Amino acid sequence: MIRIQPSAVELADLELLSVGGYWPVKTFVGKKDYWSILEKMRLSSGEIFSIPPTLAVSPELARKIKPETKIEISQGRKLLARLIVKEKFWRDYQQEAKKVFGTTDQNHPGVKNLSQEKPVCLSGVLQPVSRPEKPAWLKKYSWTPEATKKEFRRRGWKSVVGFQTRNPVHRAHEYLQKCALEIVDGLLLNPIVGLTKSDDIPHEVRFKCYEVLLDNYYPKDRVLLVANPLAMRYAGPREAILHALVRRNYGCTHFIVGRDHAGVGNYYGPYDAQKIFDRFGEAELGIKILKFEDAFYCQQCQAMATRKTCPHPPENHLHLSGTRLRQLLRENKLPPGELSRPEVAEILSRWWQSLDNCQGN
Repeated sequence: MIRIQPSAVELADLELLSVGGYWPVKTFVGKKDYWSILEKMRLSSGEIFSIPPTLAVSPELARKIKPETKIEISQGRKLLARLIVKEKFWRDYQQEAKKVFGTTDQNHPGVKNLSQEKPVCLSGVLQPVSRPEKPAWLKKYSWTPEATKKEFRRRGWKSVVGFQTRNPVHRAHEYLQKCALEIVDGLLLNPIVGLTKSDDIPHEVRFKCYEVLLDNYYPKDRVLLVANPLAMRYAGPREAILHALVRRNYGCTHFIVGRDHAGVGNYYGPYDAQKIFDRFGEAELGIKILKFEDAFYCQQCQAMATRKTCPHPPENHLHLSGTRLRQLLRENKLPPGELSRPEVAEILSRWWQSLDNCQGN
């Protein structure tokens, strides 16, 4: 029996394929769907899908794999799934990078990760066996889409807005979420727990921030915190579509797309991830996109606002991005209360100090 260990991206994709998070895609794509997604952002059957989930092996191993070969996909010694191989094909690194990321620049984290994936892709009948192992603290948040939708029904939520984050929630995020909560029944706070950049704040620290924030500043009966196993690609517009489709499969009726969604550096325009949705109809997407302007704290308004609601010039506006947050922590400064709840700032400060102490030792 041939057994393979998937990469971090493949592992995340495997879990989402196994639990229905990538519906209507149920297995790692074959050549026809691979190229259709790259060229059209659609499966060969016509359904919208923006980034191809692939499972790849080395050329040496690929030569040993014939049609109908059954391979095992494992995490360490734990068997996760079996794949009855129907086809194998070579990926095109250059075209995949250009289409998915809009660049072949190796400084882009998604392009760099792609270049490290193996070249021969496999597709076939996927037979899930078990979900990947989780740290103990994460298990209570690792819900399947089926379980999440069941909970929505139990709570009587007919409309649910999903919010994507890979950073601790700051006041600008909170403002967007609460604006959305004014028009829907519930909020699914659905942070990424798959692969992220090495300088992103660790998953466990972020979840401590979410917990203290939800305990103190949100109505408990209107918010559900569920981890999403997605791996970040930092693919900007294309990834925004993928995020929306996954949240649709988790039962959301609405999805928030803000400024520079899933972006990195200066590879994408600030609102490219919103504009790309104009290519598709809401009925076809199966989820309503809520497009928000960049939120900030206005010193004149003395409140959170966006350009749509604030008349004051930019010098009155305070912003807090993930990059700015990490910079403040490096300078041993707490983010101001206008931009971060004090309980969240304290958790981040303690984490950063413990990191400094470890490095100092």
